[in-house]
Amino acid sequence: MLSHAPASNVSPRYSLVLDRQRHLKWVSLDWLEQLLMVMCGIALAGFSATVFFDVVTRSLGHPVLWVQEVTTTFFVYGIFIGTAVAARRNDHLYLSAISEAMRGRSRLAIETFNRVVIFGAASCMVYFGFINFLQGFGSFRMPSMTPLATLYAPIPASGALVALFTIEQLVNGWRHGFAGPPEEARDSLLHEGDAGL
Repeated sequence: MLSHAPASNVSPRYSLVLDRQRHLKWVSLDWLEQLLMVMCGIALAGFSATVFFDVVTRSLGHPVLWVQEVTTTFFVYGIFIGTAVAARRNDHLYLSAISEAMRGRSRLAIETFNRVVIFGAASCMVYFGFINFLQGFGSFRMPSMTPLATLYAPIPASGALVALFTIEQLVNGWRHGFAGPPEEARDSLLHEGDAGL
């Protein structure tokens, strides 16, 4: 998939055309995708730093026990935030090889089926994740005695985001088609952007 970042020779007005799935997205949710990407970066950096710190302190013979809790938290939050971003970008949870080879009503049916399945999985994440979250207040992590609910919180939140992004793609796919504009149309928009510089 092509990047969201504007190319140096393309005006910002047309830079979003570089995204193959742009026609399936609402511009009003782009800020949320960017925020989630920043949060993924923070989680990845935090996970890497705490693992490194844990290895160093254990090698020196002075392990810091609470570091493993922080590492686990960064890992879990990173996984579930990343799931939401990947759902919006169609990077996984998606059978693209089958659907991209199809056209017309068969593509519409397969794309709709894929997203209905994803929506079902997201609904389960919300429902059962929220149950786990509530039950997590009765169990505690050692040694900090933090409720396990803090570890379960991203599960229903991620499910809600995946459901939102799935609805976004379904509505836009039904309105504009899942295949998107032909390559020639995208190229002409890019050339218009170049001419306007």
